[in-house]
Amino acid sequence: MLTWLMVLPVPAAALAAVRLLRRHRAKRAFRWLLATNLALLAGAGVLLATALSASAQGAHAQAAATAAPNGSALIGAAIAVASASIGAALAVAYTGAAALAALSERPELFGRAIVIVGLAEGIAVYGLVVAILLIGKA
Repeated sequence: MLTWLMVLPVPAAALAAVRLLRRHRAKRAFRWLLATNLALLAGAGVLLATALSASAQGAHAQAAATAAPNGSALIGAAIAVASASIGAALAVAYTGAAALAALSERPELFGRAIVIVGLAEGIAVYGLVVAILLIGKA
C-alpha cells in the first residue's frame, strides 16, 4: 500500500506531460504515451513479483506482520475522511450558492434549501463512518 502511495505522482506527471504533448504534436504524444504505458506495465510487473516473493518468505514473516499494527487501514481511514471532506466541501459550496440564489428570489424555499445543503453535508458523515469501520479493523 505504501509503495502505491509513493508511486502515485508518477502517473500524475505522465498525464500532465501527455496533455502538454497533445497540444503540440498528436503523433509524438501517442508514441510517448505508448512508451510510458509500457514502462508503467513493466514497473507494475516488478512490484507484483516483489510482493509475491515477499509473501513466500514463510511463517516467520507472517508472525512478524501480525505483531505490527496495520498501517494500511489507518492510511485508508485518513484517505476516506480527507476525500469525503473535500467532496462534501465542494457539494456544499455549489448547493449553498444555489440555495442562496433561490432564497433571494423566493424566501419560502428555505426548508427545501436547508435539506439539500444537509444532504450534501452527509457525504462527510459517510466518510467518517468508513474511517471508523477501518480503524476498528486495524
